[in-house]
Amino acid sequence: MINPPKPKVAVIGTGGSISMLARHNLDLCEYGDFAQILEVDELLAMFPEVSTVANIVPIRHSAIRSSSLTPPAWIDLVTKINKVTEDDPTITGIVVTHGTSSLEETAYFLHLTVKVDIPVVIVGSQRPPNVMSTDAGLNLVNAVRVAGSPNARGLGVMVVMNDEIQCAREVTKTLNWRVETFHTPDLGILGYADPDGTISIYRSSMRRHAPDTEFDVSHFKSKELPRVDIIFSYAGADGALIEAAVASGARGIVVAGHPPGQPTAGQRDALIKANEHGVLVVLSSRAVGRAILRANDVKTTGFVVADNLNPMKARILAMLALTVTDNCDEIRRMFAEY
Repeated sequence: MINPPKPKVAVIGTGGSISMLARHNLDLCEYGDFAQILEVDELLAMFPEVSTVANIVPIRHSAIRSSSLTPPAWIDLVTKINKVTEDDPTITGIVVTHGTSSLEETAYFLHLTVKVDIPVVIVGSQRPPNVMSTDAGLNLVNAVRVAGSPNARGLGVMVVMNDEIQCAREVTKTLNWRVETFHTPDLGILGYADPDGTISIYRSSMRRHAPDTEFDVSHFKSKELPRVDIIFSYAGADGALIEAAVASGARGIVVAGHPPGQPTAGQRDALIKANEHGVLVVLSSRAVGRAILRANDVKTTGFVVADNLNPMKARILAMLALTVTDNCDEIRRMFAEY
């Protein structure tokens, strides 16, 4: 029996814990302050098993902590991903190594903006690659397997960690230290990267995603996105932070409201005023699940409901929406479609 040819997978490095060398085998939490951050080819050299499942094309991009990433860095990454397939059409999948702190934000931005029709997988690790019981190696192998699998086509951008395949739109980091940190609390995983090498997909996201989106960041000369701030609701919250955000130039405000997505009375007055002055207001929730816009608000305000996007994801869609339009009805359509 002839074995099928191995897929050709590009691995783009951006840094994060998966690329950080700890000082010793038990340095599981303080390594970030001292660590050397490996370039992607150096990381791959630590785990030669990766090259047994695909022909690997390592691509150096950046080597930083994910908490240092900014929207301009997201745009640079989109540009790099798009260029990979332009330069080499034989690439069958792309993996991006990434720190876990902001991984879900980068993943969702890519989910809305990349213009490639091959699988794109974001992978990280909770433990550095050179410590006891690291999850870096197997996460990397599984990410490459998923990126090279025909079963993973058409699913948008995915996050692969701890043997699980998650949709970038819905996944979130839930635990500070545990390897099982990434979950999709209300909808569940897309599938598994199983130990026998099988990529098992059980569902797909029905929401619109890359490459079939209206968001094209390739022409952004400044690489800046409209400023959108997140404001939390809590007992006794007033409008002071909302007014500060507007004064700082925010074109949008996402409210992480009391479940199922309601600001306090004090915040509401400030939000209405901001909205009347052209600031986009998006209502999300501190809890998991679909936020609800009251019927009266649909008629009397320009508020937009975030559906089931968490506040961080709602911010990303709001920023991209504002690059296309400031029309409330159009932005409501986008939140319903994406």
